[in-house]
Amino acid sequence: MKTLLIVVSALLGGSLAQTGLAPKKFLTIPLGNVKPSGWLMDQLKVQTNGLAGHEHEFYNYVSQTDWVGGTSLYSNLEEGTHPFPLPSPQSNLTIPPTAGSYWFNAMVPNGILVNSTAINAKTSAFLQYVLSHQDSTGWLGPEVNTTKPRYLWGRYPFMFGAIQMAEHDPTLLTPVVTALHKFVALANTMMKTGQGLEPWTETRWEDFVMVLQWLYDNHPDGQEAVLLDTMKQLKWTGVPWEKVFSAQYFPKTAVENTPNPFNLPLTWHGVNMAEGLKALPATYRFTHNQSDLDAASKGWDLLFQYHGRPSGIFAADEYLAGLEAVRGTELCLVVETMFSGSFLYQVIGDPKFADRVERITYNALPATLTGDMWSRQYLQQQNQIASKNMNPNPFPNDGAYSNVFGLEPNYPCCTVNHPQGWPKFISNAFLTTPDQTSLVHLYLGPFETSVTLASGNAVKAVVDTQYPFSDVLTTTITATKAFTYFVRIPGWVVGGTIAVNGAAAKAVAPVNGLQAVAAAAGTTKFVLNLPAPITTDLMDLSPSSEAHCITHSTVSHFSALAPTRSANSPSLPVAHTQKVLSTNAEQPLARDLQFDATANWQYAIDPATLAFTPGLPTPALPSPVFDTGKAPLSISVSACPISWPTAGDTFVSAPPTNPACVGAKTTLKLSPYGATKLRIGEFPVFKSG
Repeated sequence: MKTLLIVVSALLGGSLAQTGLAPKKFLTIPLGNVKPSGWLMDQLKVQTNGLAGHEHEFYNYVSQTDWVGGTSLYSNLEEGTHPFPLPSPQSNLTIPPTAGSYWFNAMVPNGILVNSTAINAKTSAFLQYVLSHQDSTGWLGPEVNTTKPRYLWGRYPFMFGAIQMAEHDPTLLTPVVTALHKFVALANTMMKTGQGLEPWTETRWEDFVMVLQWLYDNHPDGQEAVLLDTMKQLKWTGVPWEKVFSAQYFPKTAVENTPNPFNLPLTWHGVNMAEGLKALPATYRFTHNQSDLDAASKGWDLLFQYHGRPSGIFAADEYLAGLEAVRGTELCLVVETMFSGSFLYQVIGDPKFADRVERITYNALPATLTGDMWSRQYLQQQNQIASKNMNPNPFPNDGAYSNVFGLEPNYPCCTVNHPQGWPKFISNAFLTTPDQTSLVHLYLGPFETSVTLASGNAVKAVVDTQYPFSDVLTTTITATKAFTYFVRIPGWVVGGTIAVNGAAAKAVAPVNGLQAVAAAAGTTKFVLNLPAPITTDLMDLSPSSEAHCITHSTVSHFSALAPTRSANSPSLPVAHTQKVLSTNAEQPLARDLQFDATANWQYAIDPATLAFTPGLPTPALPSPVFDTGKAPLSISVSACPISWPTAGDTFVSAPPTNPACVGAKTTLKLSPYGATKLRIGEFPVFKSG
């Protein structure tokens, strides 16, 4: 690794003639200025009333975390993932953990957005404890006044949470910024002598770079040189993500039997890959090299081409897992990809990042939790016919318990990390242009935001919609001065229209995914109608070619088909029984649940018969909207029963090619993927005519 890193540093050495940081294409808005409404606020309240909002009361890794003086920790890395050796034939590395900083990073925005007195008190006490215990060297965290080894990585989620709190409450800016600068000076010195580094720090260095860039952009305090030097140190002592994401080295199939070309197996670890997506846009800001952005964009495309899912996410059951529909996707991976995709859009501005983040959020995220959000999976499957202790086990590097819905199946990390998903999606739903003259509505859904733009222009935008369960969005803008408002038009929209202030609807005409709206001083109201056709993702798993996902295309051969429409990935919900496997002694709502199918799922579908059925207009959507059977829209399709083998009763084989019908044709009703807990999301096909 050291030889490779020296080469990388040499290559970068000539690229730093430009000083400072390259600007981002879009700027974030402080936490609390963007708020959910309607069904989205209800969803966040469901999360708050579920497991996430109660962990601090009973879950030992949070309630007794050593970050605030307790005795509970996962490992000496003090961050928040797996407490056991990595079960990979390629590595004997120990996966690090502690829950405190992960929980803090997630629950800071959760508590503020729902205005939870209890959660806000806990996160405030957490922050004050850590800041007040910073030692004279500048070190932050539970290693203070102990003999625990000091590794940098565990601080990163804490720093993200601290920044969010400081942006929300300006009275916290001075103590937070002061503490961060003290820690940066220490970290810079440590890295120059090889201290504080281990494989996870060397893999996830981009998170610290983002913290440094926040300081540089907003509160440099005369420390620009140290901040830039620390960014470079992190880059040059870390994984070379520009090589990992290059076409030359990127794995095109599941990797459990593939030697890692860098001898760095953690680079193919799913969550590391999700976090590593931020590395190259972060690097670009201090190298000013367009090649960094090009590599980031290409890496994103490669990841989803060879490991992607119709639900928006990619597969990695610990390591990259290819395209087979029974291979798993970790919940931590889901929320980290959402966060990374948001950052990629802010730096690069390509709407493909926003389109995918939105699809992940409305499909892969809710699908892997029960409707009440009290139980979560470690791994979800696109085709999931059981949720149980699996024997045989389809996951080569994860345990047989991984797809059970429970408190902490397989590993505890996702219990404390998953709550960041919805709150950070909400916070990143609106941005501003770099000159702060325009407001940008990025992620579609029911929101309201209040900001002060340049020249003191006080702006409020209220978006009334049931999207993605409806195609219509009504936005009301009030402003003290005229300005240009932008709203994203997703790439899947066909025939979209906009009507401003009651005028006749006109075709949308987005530029690079953004529709401009001239907002006058006073009130401007516009209505978007964003219909989308039903399209199909065709999964080519033929033995003669590398597996790949062919999106929105027609081909003469393929192994499986998955329909999509708008932000939704429709799937066949599979009726099931529920069995309680275990119940937490302190919190009876925290249960491990086994689901077994009670209905047939062995069908082929005729894609020519796919038909969208919109939901009937209602004042409010049912709650929780992602609970089984509650989503208000569906897609119908002609189908016939087929022979489709399983491995025992736990998982299904690959969809058969050219299957024969073994019974009468029927009509299936497909539901949004996020509202299914057992499902078929990739189907074999037949022709009904």
